[in-house]
Amino acid sequence: MAKQKNHGPSIKNDARYEALRDEGYSKQKAARIANTKNPGKKGGKAKTYEDRTRSALYEKAKEIGIKGRSKMDKEELIHALRNN
Repeated sequence: MAKQKNHGPSIKNDARYEALRDEGYSKQKAARIANTKNPGKKGGKAKTYEDRTRSALYEKAKEIGIKGRSKMDKEELIHALRNN
């Protein structure tokens, strides 16, 4: 068994992070999932992206760190959030 890398204090679950990276996830998305307590749990209460306002989508994109968000319309923000 190969020794697991330590990705520093910003990654809470190194094994899950490495597995996600091996599956092709971006570093940012793998880190977000690896730092979630229970990423497999479903049934959240959040509105769908289509039901949110552009400003709410912009704030979410800002929180995640999507570049170019200020020039995006609602559809572009939805696409960026889903594919980030």
